Amino acid sequence: MMGNTHSLLDGLNPQQMQAVCLASGNMLILAGAGSGKTRVLTTRIAWLLATNQARPHNILTVTFTNKAAKEIDARISAMVEVGTQAMWAGTFHGLCHRLLRIHFKEANLPKSFQILDSTDQLSVIRRLLKTQQLSEELLAPRQVQYFINRHKEAGKRSTFLSADKPQDQQLIPLFQLYDEYCQQQGLVDFAELLLRSHEMMQSNPLLVAHYQQRFLHILVDEFQDTNRLQYQWLKHFVGKESALFAVGDDDQSIYGFRGAEPSNMALLLKDYDITEPIRLEQNYRSVGNVLKAANAVIKKNTDRLDKALWTQDIDGEPLNLLEAATDKTEVAFIVKEVSRLDKAGILLDNIAVLYRSNAQSRLFEQALFDRGIAYRIYGGLRFFERQEIKHAIAYLRLIVNPEDNDALLRVINVPTRGIGLRTIEGLIDHAKQFNTSLWGALKLNHELPVKLANFVALIENMRALTEPMALSEMIRLVVARSGLKAMYEQNLKDHTERLENLEELMNAAVNFESDGDQIPLISFLNNAALESGEYQAQHGQRALQLMTVHAAKGLEFDTVFVSGLEEGLFPHENSLTNAKETQEERRLMYVAMTRAKRQLYLTCAKQRVLHGRFNYPMRSRFIDDIPSQLTKVLSDDYANFGTTLRHTMVTKKHLKTMPNDLPYQIGQTVMHQKFGLGVITDAEKMGETFRLTVNFAASGTKWLDTAYAKLQIFDESMKH
Repeated sequence: MMGNTHSLLDGLNPQQMQAVCLASGNMLILAGAGSGKTRVLTTRIAWLLATNQARPHNILTVTFTNKAAKEIDARISAMVEVGTQAMWAGTFHGLCHRLLRIHFKEANLPKSFQILDSTDQLSVIRRLLKTQQLSEELLAPRQVQYFINRHKEAGKRSTFLSADKPQDQQLIPLFQLYDEYCQQQGLVDFAELLLRSHEMMQSNPLLVAHYQQRFLHILVDEFQDTNRLQYQWLKHFVGKESALFAVGDDDQSIYGFRGAEPSNMALLLKDYDITEPIRLEQNYRSVGNVLKAANAVIKKNTDRLDKALWTQDIDGEPLNLLEAATDKTEVAFIVKEVSRLDKAGILLDNIAVLYRSNAQSRLFEQALFDRGIAYRIYGGLRFFERQEIKHAIAYLRLIVNPEDNDALLRVINVPTRGIGLRTIEGLIDHAKQFNTSLWGALKLNHELPVKLANFVALIENMRALTEPMALSEMIRLVVARSGLKAMYEQNLKDHTERLENLEELMNAAVNFESDGDQIPLISFLNNAALESGEYQAQHGQRALQLMTVHAAKGLEFDTVFVSGLEEGLFPHENSLTNAKETQEERRLMYVAMTRAKRQLYLTCAKQRVLHGRFNYPMRSRFIDDIPSQLTKVLSDDYANFGTTLRHTMVTKKHLKTMPNDLPYQIGQTVMHQKFGLGVITDAEKMGETFRLTVNFAASGTKWLDTAYAKLQIFDESMKH
């Protein structure tokens, strides 16, 4: 197979070599960021083949992407002179599909069973809702889809569920009906692939014995991202003669919303009596200061297997910390700094701007557009190309000009109003017949079907209501009245990001109003059209990389900017009252920091427009986790910005002249027994007392009467 097997081990450090040359038994490889995880996994397989400990057909390799599976196969082929066709390597879904094709009878499936993708699954659910005479407006198909998939991924059939919530009384029978329909038609959705494969193995001990004898080595990549059902599926293949070799990093488990369970790593140690995992802690990516800072952040998590990254590289520059006055000045600084780095010889491809939420990309896109800097959004769409933004913009275009056929066609049945394709085709024919717009055709017809008449009334009502409104309030009303907000709220788990993007559209309007345009809505729409990607980089063009932290997983850059480091943004507001989710946010920060090879910038803003209003957030706890000697402050007043908000900026535009007898000051940080820390942003006198507007970090804006609210003025001593 190979003349010199030892050449495979060249360049491995002692821990990597220990993992690659492991004699026997099950093992967890705790592989830190940048520690050579993929190299260890592929070299392990090559070593097993080269030393005749296994033939290709004895190896099962499980990855989370097809791309990773192909990369592993290519690397192994380059290391050993043996064909790898007989080796099973693929994703959980791909391997389960392969098993079900081979053992369709044992799985109680027809030989020619078909796989439903997400769109096809949704179509089946819509048909079932119609057969049950259930309105999509009362029970959204995506909500049913999420309910079914969530329980399947947890290993639960409809027969094992109880109706704990009133809506479950409708959803559980639909789940059962859906399963029966799929069984009759020979259809298998993605979640079913894993569940059906698991159930098949569970009920066929002979099948389990066969694969335990065949697959002597089961290797798993990114083990921290497995859910409970995936782990149970893997255990079917681990027998007395076979060995599980799991590689992962619990500190990089950031997919809890997909069901990932980092606790599977501790469970694996327990289930297979592994005394100690092999720790890969030497980092080959980042300079020392980046690693020291990342270690300081992640060690605050309690539910983790202890590990600390280190490097033989230099410490490098301190981390750059910037507190900007506003979100716009934060973005302006980053864009200016990117331009400076580009001129200094750092390629734009090697610079990344990371943010917690996709909605944050809008300000960056606008600023980069203004400066003519090419950018690329990795793993996502430009802001004004996103579905929910296009829908909202179409409604706004109709308010300005009802004759806009493209806008009308986009939203006439969004959200679903029961206006079908045949009705729309009839409307188009009617418009052609009378040589008018679609809106004109609607107005000409005095006997419109109720659904079309309701749509006309909706648009006309929104036009009348929004005429005297400020731009941001106009958008708020349109998003609500059109039904877009309710549509995405029906399946909040899948659409939180879409709602955040709609909120960011309102934020864009707040900032746009300050430009003093005489015709705000028309100007705003024109600006949106201009900003819809002129400077999105073409294929092969050098470009600044914009992406969410989730999208950055697995990537690395010379210079990284982590923006929006404020309580409620990063960590996300949904995590602030949930300890488990806060730990995941901390892991997400760790991932963000360890993307940087040489330079790392951490930025936040004292004032940010959120939900269409000015907010005054506290800076992220993650900044305060980093020892000060590892950082360099980039603004004069930054040292005064601790966990307090004493210096929160309130612009004169939003500041009222306050009575002399007010016991508090605008911009003052206060502590409330229930709501925690907040900053006073406004106040008005009400008889003998005052009503204060306070922006709380954990719970948003509250209005408090000083006659009842007990507020303490916050100072540094209260932190402890």
